[in-house]
Amino acid sequence: MTKCNNQESLFPRTSNRRVEVDFTGGNVSSDGGLLLLRQVDRKLGLLNAIARRLEDPRRQKSCRHSLPQILRQRVFGICLGYEDLNDHDHLRVDLGMQTAVGRSVALASGSTLCRWENRAAREAAVRVHEVLWEKFIASYSTPPKELILDFDATDDRVHGKQEGRFFHGYYDDYCFLPLYVFCGEQLLAAYLRESKIDGAHHAGAVLKLLVKRLRLAWPGVRIVFRGDSGFCRQLILRWCERNGVKYIVGLARNRRLEAMAEQWMKRAEARQKQSGIPQKYFREVRYAAGTWNRKRRVIVKAEVTDKGRNPRFLVTNLEGRPSDLYENLYCARGEAENRIKEQQLDLFADRTSAHDWWTNQFRLLLSSLGYTLMEAIRRLGLRGTELEKARCQTIRLRLLKIGAVIIRNTRRIQFHLASGYPYQDLFWTVARRLSLVPAPS
Repeated sequence: MTKCNNQESLFPRTSNRRVEVDFTGGNVSSDGGLLLLRQVDRKLGLLNAIARRLEDPRRQKSCRHSLPQILRQRVFGICLGYEDLNDHDHLRVDLGMQTAVGRSVALASGSTLCRWENRAAREAAVRVHEVLWEKFIASYSTPPKELILDFDATDDRVHGKQEGRFFHGYYDDYCFLPLYVFCGEQLLAAYLRESKIDGAHHAGAVLKLLVKRLRLAWPGVRIVFRGDSGFCRQLILRWCERNGVKYIVGLARNRRLEAMAEQWMKRAEARQKQSGIPQKYFREVRYAAGTWNRKRRVIVKAEVTDKGRNPRFLVTNLEGRPSDLYENLYCARGEAENRIKEQQLDLFADRTSAHDWWTNQFRLLLSSLGYTLMEAIRRLGLRGTELEKARCQTIRLRLLKIGAVIIRNTRRIQFHLASGYPYQDLFWTVARRLSLVPAPS
């Protein structure tokens, strides 16, 4: 196809001036804010710690790209919105990306990154999770009194013949069923699973490993296990009771539970008809399912709205008023769902399109590392600002996607960011705060 240099007819005049467009601007980047990513990664020591743990079977004398550089290139690209490996065929010559990665020549190509991802094995998943837990512990300057661990599963739809794909009746599609664990906004686990399993499959094992590691760091910390009714399993509840772990878990309703709540449902129904506004009561009962070894405390929410009855049930070994436990503690579980949406929608956690199982697990973890960096920017740099509750996509657009002219010579690298950038004060605030974060020992 013939390249046409005369593009005057494509853009209308402005103030009687011709608008001319070409791609000869030189070293200009649309990602000038990635210096913040480089800064937060250096302060956390996250990607270097993982690179030290991962095996690198390549013949090192023949390698042009080190493992830490490849890892930074891939994770930074995800944070900047480049989900495809093909994008790196152009990003590899971007001076901004080279500076962030720590090279002054071309970075790894998409094919090099693809070969690296396809070498991933089970051991890589274990090592990445170990580092995530260590960095979570290091984020506390003093031992916490309580940690609430949110467990949740979601669907990761597949569109090919990937290993481990199965049809899931609830989601009505072929998918994976990854398990996520969050403590507040910090990610602790992203575990890819097949979808033919029970939703709580391996959740007990992950909980056991987490509790063991957290208590090794903080022996006196109180740990609360929180999840929806998909995680209400006898084995998990009994393990929590034997090991001093508190729990508050949704309980699927059944005829027996509904019968126990009937008196409060009728009362709420009568008041709703009389007042015309939704009514709800919070009560508690002692209940044991057929597979349980004993009765447990169950909280009942007897609610009636203009759409009809809406009973809900929780099982817990926590003390406190039923209304407080339900509305203030259990309902906060929804924040974990928002964090999962951030990973899937903003950081491409569902980009599990490789054929091999462990490659897809590794891709999920690369997205998780990107989330960890973005969350650290929010937690360490944006607290108290207008973006302290911003999602990853907003942080990317307002802090990372900055036009920059980059000049590099033998003495220095200059980033001339766009003069019209509207969040200059916020950018310097974040950069200043990150510079004050102590580096890892």
